[in-house]
Amino acid sequence: MQSYSGPVPRAIPEDLRLDRYIAEYLRLFSRSQIKAKKLRAAVNGKEAKVSRLVRPGDFLELAWPDPEPEILLPQDIPLDIIYEDSRIVVVNKAQGMVVHPGAGNRSGTLANALLGRRLKQGRGPDETREQGHLLSGRLGIVHRLDKDTSGVIIAAYDEEALAFLSAQFKERRVRKIYAAIVKGSPPGPRGRIDMRIARDSRDRKRFAVSNDRGRTALTQYKVVRELGGYSLLLLKPRTGRTHQIRVHLKYLGCPILGDPVYGRGDASFPGATLMLHAKSLSVAVPGPAPLPETPPLRTFKAPLPPRFTAFLRGFR
Repeated sequence: MQSYSGPVPRAIPEDLRLDRYIAEYLRLFSRSQIKAKKLRAAVNGKEAKVSRLVRPGDFLELAWPDPEPEILLPQDIPLDIIYEDSRIVVVNKAQGMVVHPGAGNRSGTLANALLGRRLKQGRGPDETREQGHLLSGRLGIVHRLDKDTSGVIIAAYDEEALAFLSAQFKERRVRKIYAAIVKGSPPGPRGRIDMRIARDSRDRKRFAVSNDRGRTALTQYKVVRELGGYSLLLLKPRTGRTHQIRVHLKYLGCPILGDPVYGRGDASFPGATLMLHAKSLSVAVPGPAPLPETPPLRTFKAPLPPRFTAFLRGFR
């Protein structure tokens, strides 16, 4: 059984539903996950429903069962390896590959491929084997890329390396640069988008900018080239919110070409897929033994994929 307890801070709005407080302030689960998690709640010592309103000063006690162990199938899937040693691996993820298994994606994911790679190397984890499967978690994948976003992603091969990398993401010491082709052009050759991001009230599967809800989000951009109604941008997300770059660019009026969620169909490029690519990742890499201090950042790069180069070639 897992649990959380603590007071509701004074900074939250009055009369906020408990499920919204859990999702948007505690960020334990999304509102849609709360029922599936069989969460039990008590407010000020009394059992409460998640629809109850909470107020500053209320004391919450939450409890939910431990998650069932995931069965992860190792698969021999070719990967574009940028760097690998005994503790980490850096991959140039292909567009269309899901990172973590989930509903409807139990195979063919990056996690399946990494587990298969480790077993092929004779270095697989020690989890219990069951009918050809392995009990495993996320296999050390520290961050994520959307299915249709290509580019650099890093994973750890042991618990210590996972903790080392995770701390850098949590403390925002990691530097990421993305390339995107967008419709139109943002204001100015350089700029920053400093707008909070929350779930879209009209569609819970989407996100939108907000003046007073959700989480802070900051994205810096640079216009590299204007392409007659389109632009090639470099982007530096300073926070790591879900769909952050896609939502921020839509807010600017420059949706990413080929974005099926936040964009629009394009008559000139009707077959375009999401033109967003994780171009580089700068992070400190754990050494072969524990280090007394954090080593300098190393930068790993993934070249622009063919869908980018083909598009740019058409404007030469």
